[in-house]
Amino acid sequence: MEYNENVIEIDYSLSAFKERYELSIERIKDIDYKINTDFAACFREINEFILLCDKEFRERKADKETNTRLFKTYTDEEYESSYLNPQYANKKLGKYGELFSVWYMELRGLVPFLYEERIKDMTVMLETHIQIYNEFEEKYNEAEKLKKEGLAAEDIPEYEIIKDVLYSYMYDYCSEFVEEQLEEELTGARSFAREIVMNAELSDLSEHSYLYKMGEWITDEELKTAEVLNALSKEQIVAMASAYTEGYIKGFEMTGKDVSRKSTVVCYLPLGLERFMREAIKQFEARGLKVIINRNPVHLINRRLSGNVKPGFYGAVNRQLVYDHKNDMGLFQGDRLNAQKLQALRNAYECFKEAASLYSGNACVEIFGEEGFVPVNKKENVQYTEHQIKCNSEYLRKAHEIADMYKPDEETSFCIIAWPRPHIADNTSASYREIFEEFIRINTLPVEKWQHIQQKLIDTMDQAEYIHVKGKGKNSTNLRINLRKLNSPESETNFENCLADVNIPVGEVFTTPELKGTNGKLFVTNFCLGEYIFKNIFVDFKDGIVADYGCDNFADKEEGRRLIETAIFKEKKQLPMGEFAIGTNTAAYSTAKKYDIFPKLPVLIAEKTGPHFAVGDTCYSHEEELVAYNPDGKRITARENAFSILRNTEPEKAYFNVHVDITLPYDEIEELTACLNNGEKKKIIEEGRFVLDGTKELNEVL
Repeated sequence: MEYNENVIEIDYSLSAFKERYELSIERIKDIDYKINTDFAACFREINEFILLCDKEFRERKADKETNTRLFKTYTDEEYESSYLNPQYANKKLGKYGELFSVWYMELRGLVPFLYEERIKDMTVMLETHIQIYNEFEEKYNEAEKLKKEGLAAEDIPEYEIIKDVLYSYMYDYCSEFVEEQLEEELTGARSFAREIVMNAELSDLSEHSYLYKMGEWITDEELKTAEVLNALSKEQIVAMASAYTEGYIKGFEMTGKDVSRKSTVVCYLPLGLERFMREAIKQFEARGLKVIINRNPVHLINRRLSGNVKPGFYGAVNRQLVYDHKNDMGLFQGDRLNAQKLQALRNAYECFKEAASLYSGNACVEIFGEEGFVPVNKKENVQYTEHQIKCNSEYLRKAHEIADMYKPDEETSFCIIAWPRPHIADNTSASYREIFEEFIRINTLPVEKWQHIQQKLIDTMDQAEYIHVKGKGKNSTNLRINLRKLNSPESETNFENCLADVNIPVGEVFTTPELKGTNGKLFVTNFCLGEYIFKNIFVDFKDGIVADYGCDNFADKEEGRRLIETAIFKEKKQLPMGEFAIGTNTAAYSTAKKYDIFPKLPVLIAEKTGPHFAVGDTCYSHEEELVAYNPDGKRITARENAFSILRNTEPEKAYFNVHVDITLPYDEIEELTACLNNGEKKKIIEEGRFVLDGTKELNEVL
């Protein structure tokens, strides 16, 4: 590979690592690949990527051509024949394939780190990589020597030796990686993305656009998103940001939390939405909240499971790649590493406890619009053992307890809003901008109308012993949802009147069901969850607990069950029904129907387009004691169930760290009926339309 001699000077913030970094690069450049030929091919691919990263580290071109080269293995075509793909790696390297695929994924962190000049992180990764290569080189040389003596010898190191090198890397640098991530999330120490958002020329979408400086994969989706935002009026951008920032502040007001005691808020940023985020930063800071935008975690030790909402800022992803690597920690997860991570977390929070006390919460941004993704289940992907699943659950529980000591749930809040990507307009006659503007309208709907209508629903359902939901036609839904008995109906309510505070847009009433007596089948023909689409999914409940489930995504029913366990249940078993709700945003429903984009809606919006049922924790997880009131002054009392009530006596049984809404569209409903305590039955929805007096106005757009 040729190097440009006219390079810029690198500012090494940790000068002690400068020499180590340079030595590592020189060692990689000098490798002669005199090792086992199968593994030589793997090292060549990875080392070519490393040297490309080093070239960009020195030259800082930050242009489209360089971005394309850095992320070429992320494209579908290249990924299939890359050692980044566990299936390909296993085909070429046997059982060693999983080690190299996982390690290659970790090394992909060189790209974001080079743009942030995080030379320490880069150096320790390169030194570990060289250590792995040296193991192969030494074993090969030893075998060659023995062959000359007429002795047979294995020319590759044992699997466990290489795995131990990777484990040592994870364990030895765990504390530093965890501390770095927490510092960034709590203090915004690097302010890397924020500086670009506030100071870049956002109208420049050329081959040298600011987007290529972010260290993320930039595709036409990010560029077209930025292009549409640049074309919007100032008033539209202000309205978008206001829905986001005001929704966040309303979350504090609704629960009686004092946001004035806080001074930071963490914002999520899918790249392409920088003009929206710039305005949001101005609005938040006008309210005294400094905005922190950290990168979506890079190191495996910090990486979150794939999900609908990604924390931090991020660019494009290859969804199959993300799916293939979602369980990479399964190579290392165990009691010893968990203990190390938890201790690192405690130490980090203690170090940044002042910053933690000023943290107000997360203002999340979600994107949607791609076709539903049906992943390929590969046997070569790393899988968690039952013990590791328990380890992970235990880690999440204890990590939350540690975090709650420094930034208590009763003092913080959140909000979430969603914006479409260009793929939303695929297979429609509408333009991306037209559909984007429709979702600006939906996300900024006035709440007064819904407050009144939703109160009518609540007043009726508060009289009910249970709700009966029956599917229409081929939809086999037949559910009885038991409700909590109100002790003082004149001052208490089971349902929250949700009005675009933390969950934007407006449009739902929800409650925590009484588990005992909640029975039946939930069935949905097409259910989308982030990148996944489930066909003919069903979930059976017995006394409020998941008893059976399946879908038609695969010919093999067990593969369908496995997809549900992974993507919806997050490897948990026997989850309860944590929420029953009725979505009332018929404007969102009619828009989705007009453009035929139902399968592309995110859960956040889809849940507003029909009754929905969450599996997992309640909506009030970890906030059961907080007192909250509806606009009519009634206290919301249905805040816990038979699991969350164990939080003080058996905390390991109280929470699942899962909450996934499954929506039943209006047009698949024959009836939704409130069955009152006196035996009377009042229909709320019939044949997909609202029929309760005071709610029929919702049908106008249908």
